[in-house]
Amino acid sequence: MSNLAAPLERLIRELSKLPSIGRKTAQRLAFHLLGAPASDAQALAEAILELRSKIRFCRECFNLSEGELCPICTDGRRDRTVLCVIEEPSNLVGFERTGAYRGVYHVLGGALSPLKDIGPEEIRVRELLERLGAGSFGEVILATNPDVEGEATAVYLARLIKPLGIRTTRLAQGLPAGGDLEFTDDLTLTRALEGRRSY
Repeated sequence: MSNLAAPLERLIRELSKLPSIGRKTAQRLAFHLLGAPASDAQALAEAILELRSKIRFCRECFNLSEGELCPICTDGRRDRTVLCVIEEPSNLVGFERTGAYRGVYHVLGGALSPLKDIGPEEIRVRELLERLGAGSFGEVILATNPDVEGEATAVYLARLIKPLGIRTTRLAQGLPAGGDLEFTDDLTLTRALEGRRSY
């Protein structure tokens, strides 16, 4: 049983439900909020409530959006012949940060995982095929995570897309810049060898 006041203990419990936040970090955050000006705590609470009430999925790509369409889908400068398929809206942040990708996205909402009972019906495969059938895409980039579920999802989608005659690519995988070969896992090193290019 905790010897902390009930409201403080409740906040610690709630904060520790967040990803990568253990009890110690939650406790530190709770005490910080307790010592912060009331206006800061109020602003945080309002931001969380606003997030929950105003954010929804874009009806076209399923990215997070405040309106019917997300800013990427309404941007007329995007290349609408290239579609990048990602697992979650959070994956989009990295692509956009680089500024190297100017196409549009399709967010699956997860990856295939038979062990977790996640099949094609639980992610947005049907919506992807509908978009591909209705659009004029010249390339689909399968940018699912390089783990077992992501690989299985990419292989499954590639088989579905092949009959549509749309060029399908997979993100290159290999050694990270600044990486050390001694500490590189076998799968990454194998992919780096397979994906090598001429100088």
